[in-house]
Amino acid sequence: MAKKKTNITYLGTGRRKSSVARVYMTQGTGVITVNNKTLEDYLPQEVLRMVVKSPLVLTNTQDTLDVYINVYGGGFTGQAGAMRHGIARALLEVSEEYRPTLKAAGFLTRDARAKERKKYGLKGARRAPQFSKR
Repeated sequence: MAKKKTNITYLGTGRRKSSVARVYMTQGTGVITVNNKTLEDYLPQEVLRMVVKSPLVLTNTQDTLDVYINVYGGGFTGQAGAMRHGIARALLEVSEEYRPTLKAAGFLTRDARAKERKKYGLKGARRAPQFSKR
């Protein structure tokens, strides 16, 4: 006899700089867990917590979905951006009606900005050695 799956899980992957976030959503009470910690314990700044919650607030689903996030790579800001991207993608699996709202806010677009590589002959990506006439 096959088991019935009572709780549907929605998946989304978000990326930002070198951070990758795997997002799992289920129907629930609005609890957000990041790497087995609460969101408040994981992210120190209130601004970053607002960034992560913004897709849920925009679609008015912050009290109806439990979010579990596994994130690695990069720093706090990149990870917060990756989490936001992953949550927005998972919300599309919940309902396709959220697409215009999330697209208008720019949450579905992957932020392609990354650190520029260092070039040979220079001290950094663009920083040249100091010039001296003599």
